[in-house]
Amino acid sequence: MAKMDKSIKIYATVRKKYIQKSIKQRIEALFLDNIGKVITSEQIKKVSIDPITGKEPENWHQRLSELRTDDGYTILSWRNKGWLRVEEYLMPSSDKRPQAGKRIRPDKETWTKVLERAKHMCEWKEDGKACLLKENQIDPIGGGRVKLTPDHKKPHSINPTSDPSDFKQWQALCGRHQVMKKNYWDTSTGKMNVYAIIQSSTEQQKQIVFSFLLDYFGYIKDEKGVISKLIRNNEKK
Repeated sequence: MAKMDKSIKIYATVRKKYIQKSIKQRIEALFLDNIGKVITSEQIKKVSIDPITGKEPENWHQRLSELRTDDGYTILSWRNKGWLRVEEYLMPSSDKRPQAGKRIRPDKETWTKVLERAKHMCEWKEDGKACLLKENQIDPIGGGRVKLTPDHKKPHSINPTSDPSDFKQWQALCGRHQVMKKNYWDTSTGKMNVYAIIQSSTEQQKQIVFSFLLDYFGYIKDEKGVISKLIRNNEKK
C-alpha cells in the first residue's frame, strides 16, 4: 500500500460512462480506476445513476459500505484521515481483506412485521434520539434516497444464526445507519470496534478521548500543545 502524502491530494476525474449492471459494481469500478485518488460523493452519485433508465440510486452509502465490509476493500473517509474532507473518499489499494460470512435475512412476513412496528421509518437511536427517516425520503446528511433494510439487532458476527421468522431479532435501518452499525463491530472477532466508534465521533468527543488516553498513559499537554511524559516520584529519570 503506497504511503499517502496529505499535502498533495489528487482528485479523480470521471472520464467514462460506467455501464456495470449494479450500483455496487459501478462504484467499485470507479474506485479501481482511481486508486490513490480522492473521489467525491458527487462523483459516486453520478456513477450510481442507472446508465439506461437514469434512475437515481436508492442509497449509494450502503453499496459503499458493502464494498468495505462484504467485499473487503479499504475505503478511507474523513473519519479515517483528517485531511480528507466530508464527502471525500479514497481507496489506497485494490487489496482485499478476508470477507465476512454470508449473511441471512428475515423472511418476507417477518420483514413486513418489522416495517409495521417501525412505521416504515429508520429505527436507529443515538443519544436517545431516533433517526425516523422514511423510505424514499432524501437523506439530509448523506444524500440519496432512503431505502430501509433489515439489520440484526445483535451483530451478525455475534449471532450469525438469527431467526429469520422472529421479528423481535430484527430492526429497520436506513443505509447511513447500516454503515455506522457495521463499522461499530469487528466482524472477525464479534467485539466492539472501539477504533471505528472513535472515528465516527465528533471532534469534541475525540478531544475528550485523547485527553483520557494521555492521562491514562501518563502524559501531559501544555498550553502550547507540547506533549511530554509525566515523571512520577517512584520513576527514575
